[in-house]
Amino acid sequence: MPISIDHFDEDPADVLDLQEGTQPYRILHFLTENSEQAFTQTEIHETTDIKRGSVGAALSRLEGRGLVRHRGRYWAIAQDDRLASYAAQMNASSVSPSDDYYRDKE
Repeated sequence: MPISIDHFDEDPADVLDLQEGTQPYRILHFLTENSEQAFTQTEIHETTDIKRGSVGAALSRLEGRGLVRHRGRYWAIAQDDRLASYAAQMNASSVSPSDDYYRDKE
């Protein structure tokens, strides 16, 4: 569905727009959860169950957007303010009433 050009122009360029469940989303989610490590494409493929060839294409697109970085065979999450916000959102949405924090407060 098209959007108006006004809406297009008003949309902030620095917003991290990822659809939940997509391959880039799943890769970023994995790398964000493991931000202290770097992984090969094969390791990302095996952990996320994304086809190996698709992992490479998704990583290249994410690198083009400055969201991941790599050296040699290894890939890691980039250091980007948008990703810090993304990680905070992930952590906030993972809190549920069944967490220990809530159980102890009842």
